Amino acid sequence: MASKRNKSNEYRRTRHDHATETAEDYVEAIAQIESDRGECRGADLARLFAVSHVTVTKTVARLKDEGLVDSQPYGPISLTARGRKLARESQERHELVLGFLLAIGVSEQAARVDAEGIEHHVSSETLDCFAEWIAKIEASK
Repeated sequence: MASKRNKSNEYRRTRHDHATETAEDYVEAIAQIESDRGECRGADLARLFAVSHVTVTKTVARLKDEGLVDSQPYGPISLTARGRKLARESQERHELVLGFLLAIGVSEQAARVDAEGIEHHVSSETLDCFAEWIAKIEASK
């Protein structure tokens, strides 16, 4: 019975990770666009993610309901304090995963693509191990 319960928990975590993946990608992108251009608009996100303006509008509305962004019709999209925190955490996780993949010899192109998926599904325990391995690799150089 414990084996079934553990499997159920694994699937539950994966479903949760999938559910938060879009929010993390969007807040991370909004933060980057704001940093690069001073403001983020729906068209910027549609272009970046190669999705329709309708998709961006629906996603931004969901993020607004979740308290992650502020937006007005035809205006820029900005992050709330909670959205900035999530963007920062997502970016840090992304950089750690990317750094680990590069440290173990994965090509930069493959590491960048793989990090985009892994960053959403990796546990804190695994991230801590990634950081330890990066430190060991860098110390041995």
